[in-house]
Amino acid sequence: MKKIIPFIVAFGLVMTAHAQKDETAVKYAETITVEDLTDDLTILASDALEGRETGERGQKMAAAYIREHFKSLGLEAPVSIEGGRSFYQSVPLYTNVPGETFLTVGDKNYENFGDVVHIGSGGTKTNEGLEVIYGGDGSEEATADLKVAGKAVMIEAQGMRSWRASAERLKEEGAALLLILNAPSDEVFATMAVQLKGYLSGGRLSIDKPEDSSNDNLEVFFVSPSTAANILNLNLEQLPELKEGSIKKIKSKKIGYSVSSVLKTVESENVLGFLEGTDKKDEIIVLTAHFDHVGVNDGKVYNGADDDGSGTSAILEIAEAFVTAKNEGHGPRRSILFMTVTGEEKGLLGSGYYVANPVFPLANTVVDLNIDMIGRVDPEHKDNPNYVYVVGSDKLSTELHIISESTNSTYTQMDLDYTYNDQNHPDRIYYRSDHWNFAKNNIPVIFYFNGVHEDYHQASDTVDKINFEMLAKRAQLVFFTAWELANRDGRIKVDITPESGSN
Repeated sequence: MKKIIPFIVAFGLVMTAHAQKDETAVKYAETITVEDLTDDLTILASDALEGRETGERGQKMAAAYIREHFKSLGLEAPVSIEGGRSFYQSVPLYTNVPGETFLTVGDKNYENFGDVVHIGSGGTKTNEGLEVIYGGDGSEEATADLKVAGKAVMIEAQGMRSWRASAERLKEEGAALLLILNAPSDEVFATMAVQLKGYLSGGRLSIDKPEDSSNDNLEVFFVSPSTAANILNLNLEQLPELKEGSIKKIKSKKIGYSVSSVLKTVESENVLGFLEGTDKKDEIIVLTAHFDHVGVNDGKVYNGADDDGSGTSAILEIAEAFVTAKNEGHGPRRSILFMTVTGEEKGLLGSGYYVANPVFPLANTVVDLNIDMIGRVDPEHKDNPNYVYVVGSDKLSTELHIISESTNSTYTQMDLDYTYNDQNHPDRIYYRSDHWNFAKNNIPVIFYFNGVHEDYHQASDTVDKINFEMLAKRAQLVFFTAWELANRDGRIKVDITPESGSN
């Protein structure tokens, strides 16, 4: 792959030198304005839309706004439904929502999200009379001499993820329950419990119906320091001594637990608008952005202005530009599918559902141009906001990368930053937005992104912080690129073998 890049860049520069502006394209790109983007985003990222949580009222209000925009433009509703056509592609999602769950120590029940937090499988499960043994930091060395089969094991772990390897090993050895002490104080644990409640109480959404695996998995409870001390028959002040190894014998209390969950179906939807092409109408250019965000947490609305109200607003205005062009006799040769997807924040669910249930054959899908966060300037570019991160353009198609470079050089002259395009970049951005579901189906993609900023996934991601001039310019770059891909004679070829390392 590395040997190909210099050739691509060199060839792209040669093409760029001879590229001529299409004044017709310029005319319609100029209809993508700061004013219109501001109007769209002010609505999509308003408090009234309640953070657009997947499947919730605010997300459905956003879907209705997008649908009405597509409808007003005269785009076709492409989804077949009983009795007609729809702009909505229904996306059924499933989740296991925690039911009554508690840990019992003696005659006291510790309720979930109070002094304990349950992390575990779906279904219903109870156990009682369990002996508790202390397993240090949970490492193989610390638990090597312990007979864990049928017992509850308490370990101390740093952070939220370091315990998973221990859990897998202890499960294989027959442990009945894992207790994790990972907070230095009850106050820290209380804060953690509130955060986890917001994350876990809604359940984890999936496009696949979860099976009841409650009998297969090791149940896990995080416990507060005072709860741990009670279980181990120690004073709170003795816990540090336990970790240091100065307490050799522990006479713990026997414990039990009860966990339950309820399967819940969440109805959500992708919103699709279709613009039919002319002589190459069976080939489809797809433009995507996700319109969901993370909802309301602790009474605060997470508006998601940049993530991804900015991309959604761009889709709306790019669609309007193409429709205006078609109405004036300059419609695209290839068809264009404008698609705002749901559930990106929950694991790329809406786009995943689409590629598994495509409205148009994936074999006819030429490219996906995906827009996720294009309204801000990240710290690395504070002195030069005229940029956009480009990811994926060179992963599957030599021609696509050349077209991307040439289009930018001809029309928008931004700095195209390929930092996140690096296969070895720790953030692995290529795999983290909706384009990935197309790429893993061997469909070329470009992902447009402004980078991460301090308001990412915070209640402070609000409209007043958007750089609308750059939002408009980046949206115009996507328009120009789509224009070229929709109107060129030949369909771009897939001629690059995907790199290893995909997830």
